[in-house]
Amino acid sequence: MSYYDLIASGYEELHKEEQLKKLSLIGKTEIVKEGDKLLDVGCGTGFSLNYFPVKEAIGIDPSQELIKQYNGPHKIMQGYAESLPFQDSSFDVIISLTAIQNFDDIEKGLMEMKRVGEARFALTILKRSPSTNLTRAFIKEIFENYDVEEIEEEKDIIFLIRRE
Repeated sequence: MSYYDLIASGYEELHKEEQLKKLSLIGKTEIVKEGDKLLDVGCGTGFSLNYFPVKEAIGIDPSQELIKQYNGPHKIMQGYAESLPFQDSSFDVIISLTAIQNFDDIEKGLMEMKRVGEARFALTILKRSPSTNLTRAFIKEIFENYDVEEIEEEKDIIFLIRRE
């Protein structure tokens, strides 16, 4: 059983308020647009799927206990960033909130998100994670032909990535 399976019953109490702040900041950037098809990688309990007025939203998370808690109209499934079960360019926008540092293979997870994404991404990483500098380098390398903007938030760095 994973850490997130073990803390699932208190996950939203621990993390929801902080995640909602990040969703609010992302919402102000207009990187997510009405009518988009959105994927949330590392979606936890899936409350982010109901945040934006999108046409369709799908969440994916490795924790079965977290995804069991989702209550909403969108689809949520168990899975891993490193092997996303979607065709190339399936989503208009991809978000991933404070999950990248938990990937087994950060580079592969980012490559998979780029593969299934179309042109817009909002990815957040913990400032104090041991993998922050490595993740930043991977983002700059993998998304080299994109406009990459960094916003420093209280505990995270938000990467807004666009190719339009």
